[in-house]
Amino acid sequence: MQLVRALVTGGGGFVGRHLGTHLGSMGDEVISIDLEVDVADPEAITAAVLDAQPDAIYHLAALSHVGESWESPAEVLRVNVLGTAALLAAGRALDEPPVVLVVSSAEAYGAVGPDDLPITESTPLRPISPYAASKAAAEQLALQAWRGYGQPVVLVRPFNHVGPGQAPTFAVSALAKRIVEAERDRSGRVAAGTLTARRDYTDVRDVVRAYRLLVTRGTTGDTYNVCSGVDVAVSEVAERLCALAGAEVELVTDPDLVRPVDLPVLRGDPGHLVADTGWRPEIAFDDTLLDILEFWRQRLAA
Repeated sequence: MQLVRALVTGGGGFVGRHLGTHLGSMGDEVISIDLEVDVADPEAITAAVLDAQPDAIYHLAALSHVGESWESPAEVLRVNVLGTAALLAAGRALDEPPVVLVVSSAEAYGAVGPDDLPITESTPLRPISPYAASKAAAEQLALQAWRGYGQPVVLVRPFNHVGPGQAPTFAVSALAKRIVEAERDRSGRVAAGTLTARRDYTDVRDVVRAYRLLVTRGTTGDTYNVCSGVDVAVSEVAERLCALAGAEVELVTDPDLVRPVDLPVLRGDPGHLVADTGWRPEIAFDDTLLDILEFWRQRLAA
C-alpha cells in the first residue's frame, strides 16, 4: 500500500469529511484546511501548502451549490476559478510539486442531448449555470498548469454524489430530511423541486475511494468521470426514500425549489476510471438512501 501525506482543501465539507476518513483508514497522513484559509488568497494558500509539504493535494474547496450560483456568480468565479489558480501556483512553490487532484463537476458538460449519452470525457463542455462555467474554467487552468509547467495534475468530473451528512440544500438530502420531518409531524406533504430530472448518483464513500485511487494510479494530465453509469429520476429517488422510510406522503412541487435552468438527464461513462484504477461502486443505492434517512432521523431527534 502506497502511503501519502495528503492536503485536503475544503476538508470540513461534506465530501472533505468523508475523504479525510477514507484517507486515514488507508494509513495516509491527512492535513485538512477549510474556511480558515481563503483559497483565493495567494499568500494564505501558499503558506498553508508550504506548511503542509504534501505528496498529494485534493482540491475540494469550492462554492458548489448550482442553484445558489445564479445569485452570486462573481463570488463563485472568485472562489472556484481564482482559488484553483492560487492553489496550483502554491503547489508549484514546493521543491517537489505534489500530485494535485482538481475536482471539477459533471455539471460542466451542460447541455447534453440524448445522443450524447452516456457522457464520456471527450464530450464537449457546454456549461449552463455560473457554477458549471466556473468549473469548466478551473479545468482549463489545471490543464494549462500541466501543459505549460508539467505540473502533475489529475482532473475529475464527479457526477451527483450523495450520502449521510450532505447539506439539505442538495436534492436527495433535502428530500430525505423533509420525509423524516413529514413522518415525525404527520403532515403527509413533502415539498420538492423538479422531479423529472434524471441523475447519475454515486455514494460519496465510493467517490472518495475513486479520488485516492486516481492520486495513486491515475494518469497525470488526464480527466476522469466519477459516476455509476446509471441515471435515476428524482421522482424515483423520492419514491424509494418514502418506501424505505415506510412513509405515506404526497410530493408537492414547490416553484421556489425549481432552478432557473435545469439539465434533463446526466449519465456518465466511468470506463476510463475503471480501466486505469479498477474502481467500481460498492455501495448499493438503497443502502445509501437508508443511511441518509438514518442520518436525518438522528439529527432531527437531537
